[in-house]
Amino acid sequence: MDKTDKTNKTAASPKNAEGKKPGGKKIPKRKKLSEAPRHIAQAVWTAVTNSYVAGFLKGRIYQGELKKICVPGMNCYSCPGALGSCPIGAMQAVVGSSGFKFSYYVVGFLTLIGALIGRFVCGWLCPFGLFQDLLHKIPFPKKIKTFRGDKPLRLLKYVIFAVFVILLPMFLTNDFGNGSPYFCKLICPVGTAMAGIPLLMLNESMRALAGFLFRWKLVILIITVLLSILIYRPFCKYICPLGAVYSLFNRISVFKYRLDETKCISCGACSRVCKMNIDPTKNCNSPECIRCGLCKKACPTDAITYGFISGGVKAGKSKLVEDIKPDKTAET
Repeated sequence: MDKTDKTNKTAASPKNAEGKKPGGKKIPKRKKLSEAPRHIAQAVWTAVTNSYVAGFLKGRIYQGELKKICVPGMNCYSCPGALGSCPIGAMQAVVGSSGFKFSYYVVGFLTLIGALIGRFVCGWLCPFGLFQDLLHKIPFPKKIKTFRGDKPLRLLKYVIFAVFVILLPMFLTNDFGNGSPYFCKLICPVGTAMAGIPLLMLNESMRALAGFLFRWKLVILIITVLLSILIYRPFCKYICPLGAVYSLFNRISVFKYRLDETKCISCGACSRVCKMNIDPTKNCNSPECIRCGLCKKACPTDAITYGFISGGVKAGKSKLVEDIKPDKTAET
């Protein structure tokens, strides 16, 4: 084979020396990705919403006025440092009776947060999300990105929300109309990690009261921790009822992601970096998207943007509020 043949092969290759794909679209260099800003934001939010220092020192739960306010993420009411309430726990307590004004508040709160930012809460404002993020950074020979049954299993969180957060507390109530928090009692590993273990460590008298339910939930927590090392955010993908609620708003929330098809070169960089196994080119506002921003950072042509959208979202045509500018051509 002579030099001319080699030159022709190089010229005919999908990506030539100038870094272009067939069709003339230039492929920019890969961007460096860092999740440090998001993790810092998660850590700061966790510290602020769990800043009742006396609770950690004395092993007691904060009972002040701030406890009447829900926080947007999964943050156990009984965590010694928690200043606010978990919306899922609050909903279970009052969903059985319309006589509780607090029940309307919780539903309104979830609707408001969901309509504004959707699952942005999961990616940026959830303490247990940060916990899973850090666990997944632990080195392991082979991480599991997906598996057979992954997509059907993601429907489980909706079943858990319907059964353990709505139906059981609604129909199994006490004489005062209060439902029992079945999800918190039987499943939630967040409560075990943030409340159960710290309170038992700080209160020797409570250790004798830890029975079968605590041991059962400890097993669930251990399984969640181990799976989080192998699979990215298994609790968020398959179990979390709060994520199930917010996911319903991702397509319609005020804060949205946008794909500009005129800039997209179909390189697949966005889908490769997505840890929730989403293809943003097909649906950049998927119910599974936690809006971590990695796809935007990875896009070599800046085809993916996000912000508070004005009007509809149409690829290549929609505009972010901050991008809308007067058309000077029309003025002349």
